[in-house]
Amino acid sequence: MKSIPIISRSLLGAIFFGFGLNGFVQVVPPPLARGAAAVFICGLMASRYFFPLLFITYLFTGAALLVGRFVPLALAALAPIIVNIAVMHLFVPSSGTEIFLATLVTVLETYLAWYYRAAFRPLLSAS
Repeated sequence: MKSIPIISRSLLGAIFFGFGLNGFVQVVPPPLARGAAAVFICGLMASRYFFPLLFITYLFTGAALLVGRFVPLALAALAPIIVNIAVMHLFVPSSGTEIFLATLVTVLETYLAWYYRAAFRPLLSAS
């Protein structure tokens, strides 16, 4: 049972570190967006800052999860990103692979947030 959080953390870290690295090195080309997804992504690209910032965030949070340091901070930083990923693939037509990945990172994030819930307890107290 002790290995489940480590495996979950490592898998989530590898996914985000890999996508962050791919954002700069382009080993795997991103899927071609069509329709509403293309309009959304073109708007983000027009800002010129969004994707570099996103990929840097992916790299640092993925590395933190892989190494096992600052895990609650990495989970907190990834939470709004993962919500956006999940909601986008819920409302915008997506491939089966994209839906699977969105579901996987959502499940991993939720499990790890629950596992590290003691670290988040002070954030959720009304003071």
